[in-house]
Amino acid sequence: MIYLELFITFLKIGLFSFGGGYGMLPLMEQEVVAHSWMTSADFLNFVAVSESTPGPIAVNMATFIGSSKAGIFGAACSTIGVILPSIVIILLIVAVFKNFLKSKIVSSALSGVKPVIVGLIFVTGVWLGLKNVLPDIANFSAEGFSPIALVITASAAAVFVGYKLIFKKKMSPILLIVFSAALGMILF
Repeated sequence: MIYLELFITFLKIGLFSFGGGYGMLPLMEQEVVAHSWMTSADFLNFVAVSESTPGPIAVNMATFIGSSKAGIFGAACSTIGVILPSIVIILLIVAVFKNFLKSKIVSSALSGVKPVIVGLIFVTGVWLGLKNVLPDIANFSAEGFSPIALVITASAAAVFVGYKLIFKKKMSPILLIVFSAALGMILF
Protein backbone atom coordinates (compact mmCIF):
# COMPACT_ATOMS: atom_id res chain seq x y z
CA MET A 1 0.00 0.00 0.00
CA ILE A 2 1.57 3.25 -1.19
CA TYR A 3 0.25 5.35 1.73
CA LEU A 4 1.91 3.17 4.34
CA GLU A 5 5.11 3.02 2.27
CA LEU A 6 5.21 6.84 2.00
CA PHE A 7 4.53 7.25 5.71
CA ILE A 8 7.18 4.72 6.83
CA THR A 9 9.80 6.02 4.39
CA PHE A 10 9.40 9.62 5.49
CA LEU A 11 9.09 8.61 9.13
CA LYS A 12 12.48 6.93 8.77
CA ILE A 13 13.90 10.06 7.13
CA GLY A 14 12.55 12.27 9.92
CA LEU A 15 13.71 9.88 12.63
CA PHE A 16 17.29 9.27 11.47
CA SER A 17 18.22 12.71 10.10
CA PHE A 18 19.76 15.45 12.21
CA GLY A 19 20.40 19.09 11.40
CA GLY A 20 17.05 20.09 9.92
CA GLY A 21 15.91 19.87 6.33
CA TYR A 22 19.36 20.21 4.79
CA GLY A 23 20.65 17.37 6.93
CA MET A 24 17.79 15.23 5.62
CA LEU A 25 18.58 15.73 1.93
CA PRO A 26 21.15 12.94 1.42
CA LEU A 27 18.98 10.32 3.16
CA MET A 28 15.86 11.63 1.42
CA GLU A 29 17.55 11.38 -1.99
CA GLN A 30 18.72 7.85 -1.25
CA GLU A 31 15.25 6.71 -0.19
CA VAL A 32 13.34 8.50 -2.97
CA VAL A 33 15.65 7.19 -5.69
CA ALA A 34 15.63 3.68 -4.17
CA HIS A 35 11.82 3.61 -4.32
CA SER A 36 11.94 4.97 -7.92
CA TRP A 37 9.75 7.90 -6.95
CA MET A 38 12.24 10.34 -8.57
CA THR A 39 15.51 10.21 -10.40
CA SER A 40 18.57 11.81 -8.83
CA ALA A 41 18.41 14.64 -11.39
CA ASP A 42 14.71 15.26 -10.67
CA PHE A 43 15.48 15.30 -6.95
CA LEU A 44 18.20 17.91 -7.44
CA ASN A 45 15.87 20.02 -9.57
CA PHE A 46 13.18 19.87 -6.92
CA VAL A 47 15.67 20.93 -4.24
CA ALA A 48 16.13 24.12 -6.27
CA VAL A 49 12.37 24.59 -6.66
CA SER A 50 11.78 23.90 -2.97
CA GLU A 51 14.41 26.47 -2.02
CA SER A 52 12.53 29.17 -3.90
CA THR A 53 9.22 28.47 -2.15
CA PRO A 54 8.33 29.35 1.42
CA GLY A 55 8.43 26.69 4.09
CA PRO A 56 10.83 24.06 5.37
CA ILE A 57 12.59 22.16 2.59
CA ALA A 58 11.96 18.69 4.04
CA VAL A 59 8.23 19.32 4.44
CA ASN A 60 7.99 20.84 0.94
CA MET A 61 9.74 17.85 -0.58
CA ALA A 62 7.79 15.26 1.41
CA THR A 63 4.51 16.91 0.46
CA PHE A 64 5.44 17.14 -3.22
CA ILE A 65 6.66 13.55 -3.45
CA GLY A 66 3.63 12.24 -1.57
CA SER A 67 1.18 14.20 -3.71
CA SER A 68 2.87 13.20 -6.96
CA LYS A 69 2.74 9.51 -6.03
CA ALA A 70 -0.61 9.23 -4.21
CA GLY A 71 -2.52 12.50 -4.34
CA ILE A 72 -3.61 14.55 -1.34
CA PHE A 73 -3.73 11.60 1.05
CA GLY A 74 -0.23 10.59 -0.02
CA ALA A 75 0.96 14.14 0.62
CA ALA A 76 -0.58 14.01 4.10
CA CYS A 77 1.00 10.62 4.87
CA SER A 78 4.50 11.66 3.79
CA THR A 79 4.30 15.06 5.50
CA ILE A 80 3.06 13.58 8.77
CA GLY A 81 5.76 10.92 8.54
CA VAL A 82 8.59 13.44 8.16
CA ILE A 83 7.41 15.78 10.96
CA LEU A 84 6.15 13.20 13.47
CA PRO A 85 9.57 12.37 15.04
CA SER A 86 10.30 16.05 15.64
CA ILE A 87 6.90 16.65 17.20
CA VAL A 88 7.25 13.65 19.52
CA ILE A 89 10.78 14.66 20.55
CA ILE A 90 9.72 18.25 21.26
CA LEU A 91 6.73 17.10 23.31
CA LEU A 92 8.93 14.71 25.30
CA ILE A 93 11.51 17.39 25.97
CA VAL A 94 8.89 19.87 27.12
CA ALA A 95 6.94 17.40 29.24
CA VAL A 96 9.65 15.23 30.75
CA PHE A 97 13.07 16.79 30.38
CA LYS A 98 12.24 20.43 31.17
CA ASN A 99 14.28 20.35 34.39
CA PHE A 100 17.18 18.47 32.79
CA LEU A 101 17.86 21.33 30.36
CA LYS A 102 19.33 23.29 33.27
CA SER A 103 21.88 20.52 33.90
CA LYS A 104 25.49 21.24 32.93
CA ILE A 105 25.82 17.81 31.30
CA VAL A 106 22.79 18.33 29.05
CA SER A 107 23.78 21.90 28.12
CA SER A 108 27.32 20.69 27.33
CA ALA A 109 25.94 17.91 25.13
CA LEU A 110 23.70 20.38 23.28
CA SER A 111 26.66 22.74 22.85
CA GLY A 112 28.62 19.88 21.30
CA VAL A 113 25.82 19.05 18.86
CA LYS A 114 25.64 22.59 17.41
CA PRO A 115 28.97 22.44 15.51
CA VAL A 116 28.05 19.01 14.16
CA ILE A 117 24.81 20.41 12.74
CA VAL A 118 26.69 23.33 11.16
CA GLY A 119 29.11 20.81 9.61
CA LEU A 120 26.23 18.72 8.24
CA ILE A 121 24.63 21.77 6.66
CA PHE A 122 27.98 22.85 5.16
CA VAL A 123 28.67 19.39 3.70
CA THR A 124 25.14 19.26 2.27
CA GLY A 125 25.71 22.64 0.59
CA VAL A 126 28.99 21.44 -0.92
CA TRP A 127 27.31 18.19 -2.01
CA LEU A 128 24.47 20.09 -3.72
CA GLY A 129 26.95 22.38 -5.47
CA LEU A 130 28.98 19.43 -6.73
CA LYS A 131 25.84 17.56 -7.84
CA ASN A 132 24.79 20.67 -9.76
CA VAL A 133 28.08 20.90 -11.63
CA LEU A 134 28.95 17.20 -11.87
CA PRO A 135 25.73 15.11 -11.86
CA ASP A 136 27.50 11.72 -11.84
CA ILE A 137 29.79 12.52 -8.91
CA ALA A 138 28.86 9.30 -7.08
CA ASN A 139 30.74 7.30 -9.72
CA PHE A 140 33.56 9.88 -10.01
CA SER A 141 32.68 10.28 -13.67
CA ALA A 142 32.84 13.53 -15.60
CA GLU A 143 29.92 12.37 -17.74
CA GLY A 144 27.28 15.07 -17.80
CA PHE A 145 29.71 17.77 -16.63
CA SER A 146 28.08 21.13 -17.12
CA PRO A 147 30.47 24.06 -17.51
CA ILE A 148 27.48 26.41 -17.64
CA ALA A 149 26.27 25.12 -14.26
CA LEU A 150 29.78 25.67 -12.92
CA VAL A 151 29.74 29.28 -14.18
CA ILE A 152 26.31 29.93 -12.64
CA THR A 153 27.29 28.38 -9.30
CA ALA A 154 30.62 30.22 -9.19
CA SER A 155 28.98 33.51 -10.22
CA ALA A 156 26.28 33.24 -7.56
CA ALA A 157 28.93 32.45 -4.93
CA ALA A 158 31.10 35.36 -6.10
CA VAL A 159 28.18 37.79 -6.03
CA PHE A 160 27.23 36.62 -2.54
CA VAL A 161 30.78 36.93 -1.18
CA GLY A 162 31.39 40.22 -3.00
CA TYR A 163 28.19 41.71 -1.63
CA LYS A 164 29.15 40.71 1.91
CA LEU A 165 32.65 42.15 1.52
CA ILE A 166 31.56 45.42 -0.11
CA PHE A 167 28.42 46.21 1.89
CA LYS A 168 29.32 44.23 5.05
CA LYS A 169 25.76 43.01 5.56
CA LYS A 170 23.59 40.04 4.70
CA MET A 171 22.49 39.70 1.11
CA SER A 172 18.83 39.14 0.44
CA PRO A 173 18.27 35.50 -0.59
CA ILE A 174 15.60 36.73 -3.00
CA LEU A 175 18.14 38.93 -4.76
CA LEU A 176 20.56 35.99 -5.05
CA ILE A 177 17.81 33.71 -6.42
CA VAL A 178 16.76 36.34 -8.98
CA PHE A 179 20.41 36.85 -10.04
CA SER A 180 20.99 33.09 -10.39
CA ALA A 181 17.74 32.61 -12.32
CA ALA A 182 18.60 35.47 -14.69
CA LEU A 183 22.09 34.08 -15.23
CA GLY A 184 20.63 30.62 -15.88
CA MET A 185 18.16 32.01 -18.43
CA ILE A 186 20.92 33.93 -20.21
CA LEU A 187 23.42 31.03 -20.32
CA PHE A 188 20.98 28.20 -20.99
